[in-house]
Amino acid sequence: MYVGYADGSLSLKSGGVTIPFATQGGAVQSFWVDSTDSRVALAVLGGRPQAAAGVVPQHVLRTNGNGYWEPITADLPDVAVHGVTASRSGGAIYLATDSGVYYGRTDPGLSGAPVSWQKVTGLPSAPVTDVMLDAAGNQLWAAVEGYGVYATIAPHRLTIPAVTSAADMTPRTAAPGALMSVIGAKITSATAGDLTVPVLSATDTQSELQIPFDARGETLALSLNPSSGARITTPVPLAAASPAIFISKDGAPLVLDAQTNSLLDSTHPAHAQSRIQVLATGLGRVNPDWPTGVAAPTGDNPPNVIAKVSAFLDRAPVTVTRAVLAPGLTGFYLVELELPKIVNYGPVELHLEAGGHTSNRVRVYIEP
Repeated sequence: MYVGYADGSLSLKSGGVTIPFATQGGAVQSFWVDSTDSRVALAVLGGRPQAAAGVVPQHVLRTNGNGYWEPITADLPDVAVHGVTASRSGGAIYLATDSGVYYGRTDPGLSGAPVSWQKVTGLPSAPVTDVMLDAAGNQLWAAVEGYGVYATIAPHRLTIPAVTSAADMTPRTAAPGALMSVIGAKITSATAGDLTVPVLSATDTQSELQIPFDARGETLALSLNPSSGARITTPVPLAAASPAIFISKDGAPLVLDAQTNSLLDSTHPAHAQSRIQVLATGLGRVNPDWPTGVAAPTGDNPPNVIAKVSAFLDRAPVTVTRAVLAPGLTGFYLVELELPKIVNYGPVELHLEAGGHTSNRVRVYIEP
């Protein structure tokens, strides 16, 4: 257990023993603890303390379970820090401060590892009250006082690209026809063995690929050619189906009213006994076959998903009326559900299953 106090002191409580530690810093504001090794932690401190003359106040400290907190404020401006998050695999720490978000490249658990801080650009000029990374360390969120929450690709990903599902930016098993994102690289071309992998879009920070419908086997050996730097070769697990529901940048799932085609959310809920449409990817091959990298037809009979697709609201099964390629879109699938007469009104959890794989779980809102 880590405890921080208003006078800037810290204590570590483990096995019934409390180890105190004094700092030259303001009030302790927040901790980050490694979810895989709780001995590794970071602490951040707020406003300027009543430090002795000539003593540099500390705002960031780390420990690896030895009872000692190592200052790593380094060249960070003398500014209050309110929040902290980190990625050990990415070797990056992010700070929410009164003058924006700063990040440093270092292993949070490696004592003595040097760190130099640089400011994250693109945010309003205002204090930032908290920061968070997703579980894979791909996306960074910042809560900016007076402006709301901002999201961006985590800057450390620009030097350590990652292949994720395009639906929710998390590492996920691929499937024939699935959309995948390469976070942190502009990809000009891609292959998987003797198969060409279409690059649908590419920017300096993110590229979108579609896994060929002809892909087979348990692992796909992706070979990616970036606009700069060396070729990236990475194995990606492959299954017949691996569903994922698309999430917008603000965290809302892409779920539509089947009658009006309007996006559903907390202010525009679905209604019992209506039909809703879920935009997903990773549902695998379709019948009739469809070429990879080509938008699905816009007619009344788009290709049907071969795999059995099931849907659940709060873990209770609901009727799937159709599962097809989304008309006019590439790599998107449309799953239409019929909501039951009686449901738990309000927020409910929705997920899909196909080919023995479960999708991400999203929140939808239902009214009578």
